[in-house]
Amino acid sequence: MQEKLRRSFEETLKFALSSGAWVVPGGLEEAEDYAGPPSDLPILAGPGGGKLAVIREQMGDCKRCGLSAGRTHIVFGVGSQNAKILFVGEGPGEEEDRRGEPFVGRAGGLLNKMISAIGYKREEVYIANVVKCRPPRNRDPKLEEIAACINFLKEQIEAINPAVICALGRHAATSLLGIDAPLGRLRGQRHFFEDVPLVATYHPAYLLRNPSGKREAWIDLQLVRDLAAG
Repeated sequence: MQEKLRRSFEETLKFALSSGAWVVPGGLEEAEDYAGPPSDLPILAGPGGGKLAVIREQMGDCKRCGLSAGRTHIVFGVGSQNAKILFVGEGPGEEEDRRGEPFVGRAGGLLNKMISAIGYKREEVYIANVVKCRPPRNRDPKLEEIAACINFLKEQIEAINPAVICALGRHAATSLLGIDAPLGRLRGQRHFFEDVPLVATYHPAYLLRNPSGKREAWIDLQLVRDLAAG
């Protein structure tokens, strides 16, 4: 019982960190590793209260799909409940599953720099994923896994009511838009999830492997910034 309570506590609070600037076109660099909070501090992630806490409570010890069998933590989301920008990834990786917080590995370090580049701190935005449990070996989530989890993301969007959603990678974009299209056709323009503007761009993990894509990502991020500003 104590272990279950400890996990529930970890999964329903946030631990958000800010980071340095992301390098924009002209001097593109690979992000430094982001190791997360110091090892002697608890790793806490989650909504922190209000409507998001209610959504997390409704998830419970979720076993709505097979991903629950291999997870360490449900990675619900982290950030401000009043965020103007909601970043949505595909699903947690190994480090995210271990810590219970989205985007805390090398890709998370780059995302922090991307956020900083448009004038925000990590704790000022909200970061979530389409699926809340890690797919085995970081494979793409299956359609039935997305279907089991997508309503929780939709409820997060409704609770936060962001000015703009930034979908990181094709799977995040197509899951929210309900279409099957390559990211190259989706990025660089404004879409809508219901009545919320949505901008699709490259996932930070892709940018670490393909730094040349940062030029196009910077165009997308400027659009995100402008939509957030109203």
